[in-house]
Amino acid sequence: MNKSTIWKNYRFPIILLSGIIIGAILGVILGEKAKVLAPIGDIFLNLMFTVVVPMVFVSISSAVGNMVNMKRLGKILGSLVLIFVSTGAVAAALVLVVVNVFPPAAGTTIEFATAELQEMTSIGDMIVGSLTVDDFTGLLSRRNMLPIIVFAILFGFCVSSCGGEDSPVGQFLNNLNDVIMKIVNLIMLYAPIGLGAYFASLVGEFGPSLIGDYGHTMLVYYPMCALYFIVAFPAYAYFAGGKEGVRRMFKNILNPAVTAFATQSSIATLPVNTEACDKIGVPADIRDIVLPMGATMHMDGSVLSAIVKISFLFGIFGQPFTGVGTYAMAIAVSILSAFVLSGAPGGGLVGEMLIVSLFGFPAEAFPLIATIGFLVDPAATCLNASGDTIASMMVTRLVEGKDWLEKRVRAEKENA
Repeated sequence: MNKSTIWKNYRFPIILLSGIIIGAILGVILGEKAKVLAPIGDIFLNLMFTVVVPMVFVSISSAVGNMVNMKRLGKILGSLVLIFVSTGAVAAALVLVVVNVFPPAAGTTIEFATAELQEMTSIGDMIVGSLTVDDFTGLLSRRNMLPIIVFAILFGFCVSSCGGEDSPVGQFLNNLNDVIMKIVNLIMLYAPIGLGAYFASLVGEFGPSLIGDYGHTMLVYYPMCALYFIVAFPAYAYFAGGKEGVRRMFKNILNPAVTAFATQSSIATLPVNTEACDKIGVPADIRDIVLPMGATMHMDGSVLSAIVKISFLFGIFGQPFTGVGTYAMAIAVSILSAFVLSGAPGGGLVGEMLIVSLFGFPAEAFPLIATIGFLVDPAATCLNASGDTIASMMVTRLVEGKDWLEKRVRAEKENA
């Protein structure tokens, strides 16, 4: 590709990444003074979080409401669960190999800080709290994404049963969906400035924490994430759409990856993922179901980070991280802790308390992995969110057949 083609295809990611790099440099130069830029970044995040609840509800309810064949919905949901579990298992297998070859706690000397853990809720209460709320107003908060998704699916099913996209409600939802996406496009124009300021503030405040006792863990985790990105993602894309799938994935994955890395939020990346899926050719009904559910349930990066944290604690407290039972427990806890993140920045604290409690570590362990959680969160969220786009491609392959992308390419040429 010549320079003009590269600029045409990657213009926005280049501008976005440039803004973040400039922000990071300002953070290094200004130090803690860079925190004065935090409000500029917070404005961008607040705008994204404001639009995400109506976007998720409208996109899912309109996608389900437009379906005439409910068997297709069942096939999408079944394929979604299969893909999420399969990619999570691949991530778990990779990280188990890596932490045994390169133990994260090697050479670490840490002074314990004190921390008091909250009382663990029962499994039943956790399930109820994850899937439902006790008041309709709870559905208006981004902190309850799974209940919003559940309600949107039920609402969309009822719209489909009462006339679908030809009904007044169906037409209203489709038009409202178009309006919300226009709002998202406007917000994204501010992204390079907002994310640059946000990153400047983060680097200025926490830059010194990136060295010292946690450095070895970072050296283990970040290359592992890079390996997963450049090996597993193309393999998934090839399964989804062959060579054309890989080409389109690389052409469109940078926007979600960069946005997720900077915002540290899968939910804030939803609008960017939606745009990427459109350009790749993922059908709207699959995209509008897989992406919102992926933002709260598809957490490959968080599975990687959770097992790294568990292995780190085993090393710190002198316990051997070996055995089938230990590995099985680590995988189960990593998936469960990733599940409760709910796509929000900093939401990993709940998962980290879960890790400490279920493995029986003392309370002093919590601030240790909470610090690690902050340091690895950008890369984890990058894999989580950008992986949702690829998961959408894989679900499309299972729902529409292996030639779905070929048909899409032919349709694009005919309409050109």
